[in-house]
Amino acid sequence: MDPDFSPVESRLDHDFSFAFNDSNFSDRVLKIEIVADLPDVKSAGDGCSSITEWARNRKRRREDVKKDKAVEIVGQSEEDQALTCNIPDTEDTVAYENQDLEAVAMVEGSPTDDQLDFHQRGDIAGPSSDSSWSIDYSSVLRVKSMHISSAILAAKSLFFHELFLNGIKESAQRDVTIQIHAAEEEALMDLLNFMYSNNLSASQATALLDVLLAAHKFKVASCMRYCSKLLRNIPMTCESALLYLDLPSSILMAEEAQPLMDSAKKFLAVKYKDISKIQEEVLKLPLAGIEAVLSSDDLQAASEDIIYDLVLKWAHTHYPKLVERKEVLAERLVHLIRFPYMTCRKLKKVLNCNDFHPEFASKAVLEALFFKAETPHRQHALAGDEPNAVNRRFIERAYKYRPVKVVDFELPHQQCVVYLDLKQEECALLFPTGRVYSQAFHLGGQGFFLSAHCNMDQQGTYHCFGLFLGMQEKGSASFAVDYEFAARSKSTEGYASKYKGNYTFTGGKAVGYRNLFGVHWQAFIQDDSNYFMNGILHLRAELTIRHFDLAT
Repeated sequence: MDPDFSPVESRLDHDFSFAFNDSNFSDRVLKIEIVADLPDVKSAGDGCSSITEWARNRKRRREDVKKDKAVEIVGQSEEDQALTCNIPDTEDTVAYENQDLEAVAMVEGSPTDDQLDFHQRGDIAGPSSDSSWSIDYSSVLRVKSMHISSAILAAKSLFFHELFLNGIKESAQRDVTIQIHAAEEEALMDLLNFMYSNNLSASQATALLDVLLAAHKFKVASCMRYCSKLLRNIPMTCESALLYLDLPSSILMAEEAQPLMDSAKKFLAVKYKDISKIQEEVLKLPLAGIEAVLSSDDLQAASEDIIYDLVLKWAHTHYPKLVERKEVLAERLVHLIRFPYMTCRKLKKVLNCNDFHPEFASKAVLEALFFKAETPHRQHALAGDEPNAVNRRFIERAYKYRPVKVVDFELPHQQCVVYLDLKQEECALLFPTGRVYSQAFHLGGQGFFLSAHCNMDQQGTYHCFGLFLGMQEKGSASFAVDYEFAARSKSTEGYASKYKGNYTFTGGKAVGYRNLFGVHWQAFIQDDSNYFMNGILHLRAELTIRHFDLAT
């Protein structure tokens, strides 16, 4: 058993299975009223050949409950009906989850006002007009009686702890009745056995999920942890991961289920890691799946601009109505977009995007621009702040193209200053023939990029670090550009010029210096290298257009 139980959970790890349903070791009788399932609902072991079918049955049940709820409104007063009709659609799901996950208990005898309060809540709650606490004897299929020990059940289950120790006189009565659907019977019996033996008979994922739901319903935290552990030991699939993340929100937020949810998110993040290759598959994912993918720091994409476009395309595909799309973006997805790593050109489009509320768009863009203006040290500090780690908007992903800072000037010439920072570990990965590219930046309406290489020196005798400037293949203009490469070093701390030149660019051309620092690769990359400050290589490129000619 886990050592971190709550005070009401058992502090003993002994096996009390010998006392299970034994009158000699019991002080109460638990009567289980088993009522008919809703149409097409099956238990975990009854006809469900796969986890997909299990999920489909549960989804169908949720839809049927919603229909039943709509019918129940007929019997309400006009005032109640008006109040009910004003509730948003999302409340239907909440109503279902409360009905499905809140256990209902009765004691023998007429219910008192105190009982009504307790039966409503399953936890602390005020009076309610809901009459779901009462037994509908017309739908009871059978009654199962068991001898139980109130001490054992109260120690393992908050539900039974509150039932037996709530202070009202009925809590001392011998017979206690609960009501469940037929589909829940097998899971409840396994759960009751667990509270005595610390073990489960269920081993298949579908059966374990039913026990997990029952454990949450009857507030048996230790069993939830046990089910979570067993489910994590079963090989994860995309199907099962999405199912776990689609469980009721009350379970998703439960501490005991977090390891399972984390495993499901990690599985999806790894499976859809390279979204540039499987973008169409990612677009088909449900909301829980796209959230898991976008939460990953290791998501491989050309840039955050691509991820931003992907999120909007997914939202338009799954939520064609603007009102619904705005809602799901605002509540579930925008905090997963890392705006600080988007290019300034794309951030301008965010301000004019109808899919975002104007207030949010302005705030996100301003925050991104302020982040870009910070020093690398301050950016690192923001990324490490605990409050920001929740949505991780300041954490840099594994982008194919490295983010850059760009300062533009119009006079006396069109000019831009570009700052590119590379981590020492990613530079080390360039050996022996690797290269890394920056995000595109623009000058004179034309796109340029920087690329860092591990290559051979001019004579081909040793490896060294090179830096190059290239122009994207776009347009028919020819640019005469003055450029200068500079880098910071520990000795000077400031930027020192390393190479100057002039080059007439046409689309797809690049120019640079094969050995920027004039040293062997080993001297450049070593731990005490003069070129890495706090593990960061700081590079700068200044570009100035003297003139440009249109190709004839």
